[in-house]
Amino acid sequence: MNGHNLLAYKLDKKQLSYRMQDNAFLEISDIETAQKLSDRINPQGLHKVLDVFARRYSPVPESLGLGYTWTVQQIECATDIMFRKPEYLAPIYDEIIHTAIYTVKPDNIATFLGQRITYNCTKEIGTNYNQRILGTRIKHHMGDVSIKMYDKFGCVLRIESTCNDISTFRVEREVQHRDGTSDIRKAPLKKSIYSLYQLFTILKSANYRYLEFISSFDDHSSGRKKLDEVSHSRREKERTYRGFNFFDSRDLSVLEAISKGEYMTFGIQGKQIRQHLPKITPSAMTRIFKRLKVHGLIEKIPGSYKYLITALGKEIIAAGLSIKNLILVPALTS
Repeated sequence: MNGHNLLAYKLDKKQLSYRMQDNAFLEISDIETAQKLSDRINPQGLHKVLDVFARRYSPVPESLGLGYTWTVQQIECATDIMFRKPEYLAPIYDEIIHTAIYTVKPDNIATFLGQRITYNCTKEIGTNYNQRILGTRIKHHMGDVSIKMYDKFGCVLRIESTCNDISTFRVEREVQHRDGTSDIRKAPLKKSIYSLYQLFTILKSANYRYLEFISSFDDHSSGRKKLDEVSHSRREKERTYRGFNFFDSRDLSVLEAISKGEYMTFGIQGKQIRQHLPKITPSAMTRIFKRLKVHGLIEKIPGSYKYLITALGKEIIAAGLSIKNLILVPALTS
């Protein structure tokens, strides 16, 4: 089933105009309504349609009292960002692709895909870059789940999550036991069309996390001001907290440590960061966290001892890693 063709059918029924090429919408007269139509998932309606096709092309004798169970094995979910003209996308697309190649690490990939890297993780994690006739594509994968980014016809930026085995995802659901009892616990997602709503929620969230990550790349219009704010000292309650220097190995180590994918989603504590920076004492880590907070890179989660990285923090971290991987490392190895 192709979701783009299904949306085109819905737009036709609503008498909304659009321009479509292959499986990409280049123009839609009412984007907001189109998004609402795309978000409507109706497993019950799909079940009825599939039953009609089954009775027509592969009927089961009614005397047997049997029917079909409709399942899902592999699925893709795409998020498209449309540009009015190819010349609007072209200047930023190559920059985004090449920055992602150097800055996306395994823990970032796990975070995008809603996964965690545990000590006994055996899933292959990596990034592939391909140059095709139609353009370039970058793909990040972790086991049976992947997320890729590419352009369509020069004016659509597509972020697409793919899962080849939906039971990879674990969700809170009712689990039936052999003794007839049941309870609510985390368990693999059922391979049923009735899991489509949960599945699309998971994959759309992955797309949005990736979109949020790449949106922090190279914002030249506000970059100078933000860099100035972060690199200069600040005063708070009669105390001065020095800024962050991207060319200082200690500051870069701190930014690299807090950029671990799991911390972006689940928050960070000083003792977790000290695992990556063993030479830093607890008191020094407290001062570092205060510097990060005063400069607006982290914020405290109410009612807990954890901190979350702010939007500014994510931009600064992306910039710091870009400087290290695109400038410092190549310069020192040449």
